[in-house]
Amino acid sequence: MTDLSPTDTQTSVLQPGQPFPDFALPDAQGQVHRLADYSGRYVVLYVYPKDDTPGCTKEACDFRDNALLKGHGAAILGLSADDAASHSQFAEKYSLPFPLLSDDGAAFLRQIGSYGTKNMYGKVTEGIKRQTFLIGPDGRLVKSWLAVKVDGHADHVAAAIEKDRAAQGQA
Repeated sequence: MTDLSPTDTQTSVLQPGQPFPDFALPDAQGQVHRLADYSGRYVVLYVYPKDDTPGCTKEACDFRDNALLKGHGAAILGLSADDAASHSQFAEKYSLPFPLLSDDGAAFLRQIGSYGTKNMYGKVTEGIKRQTFLIGPDGRLVKSWLAVKVDGHADHVAAAIEKDRAAQGQA
């Protein structure tokens, strides 16, 4: 079973094996996070449309609660265009233990292909696409999910880490 929709046949601007673009984005407390800060660890950068909405809340809580991701020591980073105050309230309300990064103006979201035309229930709009990027300890893209279905997604990401670790000869 896959967590990609049939419309997810588009090609990402980012291909597995390529270096993931560096970023410098603030969290809810104003601390700037860069990809280099997580060198040597897997990074799960999940992009979501809006704080405290049903799908985004479920996704955040699934990442929060996933024991396999914790066991792999993966750094989890949420990313949306919401501001620091919104992120702070959302993280506090659901006890999210990972940073929620803000991309005011969506410049980085556009750069990685996570902002643009999307089709929701037959309505075409412009906005943030629910996507996830798994970045390896070397800063290269391991896998991307370009049209995330929330249910079971955190498990799919954990399985991708296990598969990549096995391919690298790590236990």
